Amino acid sequence: MCFVCFVVKRKFNDQPFPYHHEIEMEIATLTNLGVGLGRVPLPAARGPKAEDGGQGLDSQVSGFRSQVSPPSGGWVVMVPFTLPGEKVRVRVYRNHKNYSEADLLTVVTPSPHRIAPKCPLFGACGGCQYQHLAYAEQLVWKRQQVEELLKFMAGVEFTVKPVIGSPREFGYRSKLTPHFKAWNGGPSSRWAAAQQELSPPQIQAPIGFLKQGTRFDLIDVPHCDIATPEINAKLPEIRERTRQRLAAGEYKRDATLLLRHAQEGVVTDYDAVIHEVIDVAGLGEAGLPGSATPATKPLCLHFLARDFFQNNPFILPAFTGYVREQAAGSGAKFLVDAYCGSGLFALSCAPAFTRVTGIELSETSVKFATENAAANGIANATFRAGDAAQIFAGLDFPPADTAVVIDPPRKGCDESFLGQLFAFGPRTVVYVSCDPATQMRDLKGFLAAGYRLTAVQPFDLFPQTRHLECVITLVKSAAGGA
Repeated sequence: MCFVCFVVKRKFNDQPFPYHHEIEMEIATLTNLGVGLGRVPLPAARGPKAEDGGQGLDSQVSGFRSQVSPPSGGWVVMVPFTLPGEKVRVRVYRNHKNYSEADLLTVVTPSPHRIAPKCPLFGACGGCQYQHLAYAEQLVWKRQQVEELLKFMAGVEFTVKPVIGSPREFGYRSKLTPHFKAWNGGPSSRWAAAQQELSPPQIQAPIGFLKQGTRFDLIDVPHCDIATPEINAKLPEIRERTRQRLAAGEYKRDATLLLRHAQEGVVTDYDAVIHEVIDVAGLGEAGLPGSATPATKPLCLHFLARDFFQNNPFILPAFTGYVREQAAGSGAKFLVDAYCGSGLFALSCAPAFTRVTGIELSETSVKFATENAAANGIANATFRAGDAAQIFAGLDFPPADTAVVIDPPRKGCDESFLGQLFAFGPRTVVYVSCDPATQMRDLKGFLAAGYRLTAVQPFDLFPQTRHLECVITLVKSAAGGA
């Protein structure tokens, strides 16, 4: 039996360029998605007006605009894996309303910062965007992109501090989640039946990550250079076991694996309880808040392997230390950690405050956070499960003497949370975000509510990728002495 798939394709929009039209162009800048951006002149007879110049770029650019556009403007073309200053030859594969996307064919004149990528899958795997860019320059561009987002999304021109880099440029990621498709293997699958004449290596299911430029296609990843060596040592065993289960038809739907490197080693059970240990300044017996050389003591946290936790443990001492410094810097005596999870920020900040409360919607996380406080001998921190509609209800901290740390999901804060936070009106807010674009969107609400921006500090928790963490500090004008 032959199984045939019919795919209905949308007609290609050939304005302003026909399909696979080749262009030689110069890359002017990088977007906050890590994609090279340049501008090219358009023939007067084709497509939208060139003077639009891509000023209406859609949400995939998240507010980023080029500062290096030619005086005459030009049509925006985006090209992955290119660098500012490079002359490249590209091939257009998609036209949008006011910009085009193209594949890189040849680098005619390379950037002096271009380097050879470490991973042989770079450019095909969608996980990394910057392995071709020297690490010091990655930090330069990430800083500039935060400044651009501030300017264009929040309407604020503010000096962003240099990005604090990761101690490890590779081998830092302590969590890996490869994906695979169940229909791609197994004797009962239609795919296997249709391909029964092929040898096993030809029908093995890819176990890995999304292919660059696609939404559903996977690329097989037998080794990931940004994951810890311990995860890579365990990966072949997990992949082989998964393929055996696929062949036996055990998977009925697509699935995601978990490899989490913790104190127990590499854990693959989503429901296992694991431990993370972080050296935190100020937790030592001799350390005093505000001292020049506060003592350090390991902070040991336990939680479920599937729970959220920062995936670069090597930068966490500097990261948590900075959040604590900013939260305590305004002189507040009380701290609220509003997305506390298992207690990372609440417990690492506790020595600098009289009392600390962590609030979390998940009762399981509250249980772990409470146990973590007791296990680390931290007596001034308590945790409670908050109602999404009344997060700050029952809190007895005086707002004018309270700092709040928030670390929301990538989508940022919802309106309900922000409304409750502004109604509470804390002295200081330290906003930690893994997506500066949504963070800058929320910043507009803080400014309208009477807060002023005092510091913007990016941290590179994700070298070789476009992602970064950004910490902004906001002080309520009435309480901050502005």
